[in-house]
Formats: sequence, C-alpha cells, structure tokens
Amino acid sequence: MLICAEHPLQAIEGGKPRERESEREMEAASLATKPIVKVAALCGSLRKASMNRGLIRSAIQLCDESIEGMTIEYVDIAPLPFVNTDLEVDGTFPEPVEAFRQTIRGADAILFASPEYNYSFTGPLKNAIDWASRPPNVMADKPAAIISAGGGFGGGKSQHHLRQVGVFLDLHFINKPELFVLAFQPPPKFDRDGNLIDPEIKERLKQVLLSLKAFTLRLQNKC
Repeated sequence: MLICAEHPLQAIEGGKPRERESEREMEAASLATKPIVKVAALCGSLRKASMNRGLIRSAIQLCDESIEGMTIEYVDIAPLPFVNTDLEVDGTFPEPVEAFRQTIRGADAILFASPEYNYSFTGPLKNAIDWASRPPNVMADKPAAIISAGGGFGGGKSQHHLRQVGVFLDLHFINKPELFVLAFQPPPKFDRDGNLIDPEIKERLKQVLLSLKAFTLRLQNKC
C-alpha cells in the first residue's frame, strides 16, 4: 500500500507542514507581543563632543546590537526655553516644551547622562527636569538610571544630587550597578569627538542598561 505525504517536504523534514507553519506563526506572534522598554535619554551637557553624550550614543548602539526588547531615544534639551511659568498660557506650554513633555510621557524609563558642574548636575538638565515636573509631572513613577563621565569623582557628586531631586519627582532609580567614568585616567576612555572607545566601560554600561530594563519590567509587572 502506497502512502503519499501531505507535502513533499514532509518526508524529508518529518512532521506535518501545517503544524510547523503554525509553530512559526506562534513564535512570531510571541516576539511581536514581547514588551519593549522605551527609554528617553537626557544629557546634561550641550556640547557636541560631550563625553556624557557619547555615553548615550554608546547606550543606543548597545541596545541596537545586543539588548533585545529595549530602545533608547536621545532627547535634545537644548531647545527648551528657560523655565518661566509665565510661558504657560491656559494650561498649554511652548511648543518645544510640549514636545519634550510628550516624549517623556511616552517613555517607560529615563536615562540621565549627568556631567558634574560645581559638585552638582547642570543647569540645562535642571531646567529640563523643572519643565517635566510642571503639573502634571510627566516623570512621576518612572524607573531611571544615571551614568556620568568626568574628572575627580567621575560625576559621582552630580549623581548624588540628582538622586535627591528624583525623590521629590517620584522617580525610581536603580541601585546597582553604578557607572562613574574617570574619563581622564588611562587607558583612554573617549576619542576627541566624545565617543566611548573603552570596551570595559562599554560592558559596564551594558550592565546598567540591563538592570534598568529588568527594573522597568518588574515595576510594570511584565517580567
């Protein structure tokens, strides 16, 4: 008695083609519904060659290449006017402020790259935070992480101050790992354009991002 296969590939691969196709569809559907952590990244320095902005560029690259389920959007804070509540008219904000607030509102988490100026974080970053915290506070209840590069403490004191401010904003910072890059100690950490070139620092940065992703999913009850 001659038994014909349902499909020419069945005799070679084994199993029913329709079942295999169904399995592939289920796998694709699972990947499509997997939660994506959207991160808004803010840099406290406005310099084009800023090392802290270079940390954000490296973070974006790491997500694209090796961290599945996480995306980072760099949010430019330079267009924001100096905070002044007189600019708020009938509950509306100036266009750059409204665009900024909408981006922060749509993010699942915040990544701060915070250089240290006079033992604190920078004026432009404080200005951005002040606009974001205007009612309704669009930063409230979001997970966050801080990275920094610089001399001396590697931006450590700026991170400490930013964490204090974050308490009032209802931000939830990851505790570990911390990343303070001692930028001027050998071996070279950045090139002349502010791009991160040290593989060890890249790996430490990756661990910060993985921690932020895990903490975000935990707070969202999606892990």
